[in-house]
Amino acid sequence: MADAEGGGWSAPPEGWHTALVTLTADQPVTHKLDALASELRRLGRVVVAFSGGVDSALLAAVATRTLGADAVHCVTAVSPSLAGDEATDCRALAAEWALRWTPVETHEMERAAYRLNDTDRCFHCKAELMDVVAPIAGAEGATVVLGVNVDDLGDHRPGQRAASDAGAEFPLVTAGFTKADVRTASRELRLRTWDKPAAACLASRVPYGTEVSVDILSTVDRAEAALHRLGFRQVRVRHYDDTARIEVDVSEIPAVLEQRMAVVEAVAAAGYRYVTLDLEGFRSGNLNH
Repeated sequence: MADAEGGGWSAPPEGWHTALVTLTADQPVTHKLDALASELRRLGRVVVAFSGGVDSALLAAVATRTLGADAVHCVTAVSPSLAGDEATDCRALAAEWALRWTPVETHEMERAAYRLNDTDRCFHCKAELMDVVAPIAGAEGATVVLGVNVDDLGDHRPGQRAASDAGAEFPLVTAGFTKADVRTASRELRLRTWDKPAAACLASRVPYGTEVSVDILSTVDRAEAALHRLGFRQVRVRHYDDTARIEVDVSEIPAVLEQRMAVVEAVAAAGYRYVTLDLEGFRSGNLNH
């Protein structure tokens, strides 16, 4: 295995999970990993909705290690709402971890209710995902599983209802994983995603009531990619017509000010006229409040 800061992991040795239990017997996350493995064995065959984020990455890795690649199909939904950097990383992770992986196109932008961008936008996004992924699972006699953790249950996430209604299961929730548990377990398994910044679909940058368009999503994607290239890890560019409201981790705010002109030029080049900085810093699900 490579270390947590770089590279992927090679095929684990025989009895890898037993070794992990011995290594971390005093850590509660060990019992949750056991519960996750048990839940995956109960399901037997799974199709993982694989976004490349820390949650779905852990689920894909543990599922593949527990059930074998033949019983685990990782599927990435590719659409204008997926950041280009995230799509690239999904492909890289699949290669590094020897996942059985397929990118599939989803067409949520063709759904008027999604473009309308009401507070139930995520419902229509996940409904589209399930319409595309469920047939793949059906053909393989598998269950669709999503990387939802216990902490996600407390936020406004109508997409979870759409997925559940369509038959998806949430093994991380069943096993009791919080977001902190997911990161701890990922680090124990030496997955390079353990400290990956939180990511969400690009439409989450658009305030409710502003219609989502491919042009807006592309503009946000270009602006965030430019900020990543400047060295900022946790970034959100909230879209307000010709104004970008940048959120970064509070610890990175001084760096934004130090690179003020480079930041302005990068975001303006993506298509914004005004570039602002949110002094409260990054807050996941900010537009839900």
